[in-house]
Amino acid sequence: MKLRKGDDVVVISGEDRGKRGKVLRVVREKQRVVVQGVNFIRRHSRPSQANPQGGIVEREAALHVSNVMLVDPRGGRATRVGTRVNEDGTRDRVARRSGEVLPSGGK
Repeated sequence: MKLRKGDDVVVISGEDRGKRGKVLRVVREKQRVVVQGVNFIRRHSRPSQANPQGGIVEREAALHVSNVMLVDPRGGRATRVGTRVNEDGTRDRVARRSGEVLPSGGK
């Protein structure tokens, strides 16, 4: 999986198509990502110490990685991700659209 926490992505299919957000969490086992402000679900919660009022809680649900694409930092459009091997043997993620090296993901 080529997406990392902190990446800016755009949704390319589904109900939230066209929306942009930051990757909050990556679930590698299920090939899913949670994107900030996208794919909201409603859950009924009982009153607890953490949430004494209870009620309906809205939060982001996970999306499959095939439904999102990374945003090119240079052009702001969706791009595929490639890798480039440096002379010292390290790898960099590269935006295919512009060839620009992508940040390593912000934690």
